[in-house]
Amino acid sequence: MATYLDRILTAHRRRAADDDRAVAPLVAEARAQSSPRGFTAALRAAGGMGVIAEVKRRSPSKGDLAADLDPADLARAYERGGATCLSVLTDAEFFGGSPDDLRAARAATRLPVLRKDFTVSPADVCDARIMGADAVLLIAAALDDDELAELHTLALDVGLDALVEIHDEEELDRAVAIEAHLIGVNQRDLVTFEVDDERAVRVGRAIPSTAVRVAESGIRGPDDAAALAAAGFDAVLVGEMLVTSGDPEAAVAALRAAA
Repeated sequence: MATYLDRILTAHRRRAADDDRAVAPLVAEARAQSSPRGFTAALRAAGGMGVIAEVKRRSPSKGDLAADLDPADLARAYERGGATCLSVLTDAEFFGGSPDDLRAARAATRLPVLRKDFTVSPADVCDARIMGADAVLLIAAALDDDELAELHTLALDVGLDALVEIHDEEELDRAVAIEAHLIGVNQRDLVTFEVDDERAVRVGRAIPSTAVRVAESGIRGPDDAAALAAAGFDAVLVGEMLVTSGDPEAAVAALRAAA
């Protein structure tokens, strides 16, 4: 039986294979965009626990979370609450997102924005920069060693920061091998989509201090954020809890105050 990750990657790799655009012009267009806002730099300067607040309409495992959200209004609420950065889902088929959500959220705030998607090709990286993202997500479990190194190098070349997402110590070794300076530990198993509360704490201890350390998924509130800060993390990336909170501004502020 195909897992969530299998289905998502199959769809994204099929689209990448069907994309006949030449890469060189895309790279040139990406490099020509206005200066990025500095995603990693914002996290380093956050002071206390940084919060990457996510614009997330739905989840493959839970269905609709906030299908009718207004990305600009939500982004402004996050900024008022003290969010350090934004993350915006741009996958339409599985998460209900779009590049328009990213553009709207970024235009509404001064915050750096991560394109949260399943990046599998050079065109995906360039598209992230062209649509206005300041950072791109590279999921180690979705890429082989050559792809991870190539896409990480390209992201930096076109002006993007790259959040390298890992799930275990072996993937951490791969992130360190490409000298990633922004490393996220996803507490959610991308095969089962279940959350392992101990994953980030266990793996996070081994992340070099030279990297910005981000805990992803499964953060339910300030207590979780405080525990992750105590474990050495610099930031949390939170989506579901915020979009379903009823008061995203206050929910972000509580996370920021937790550490």
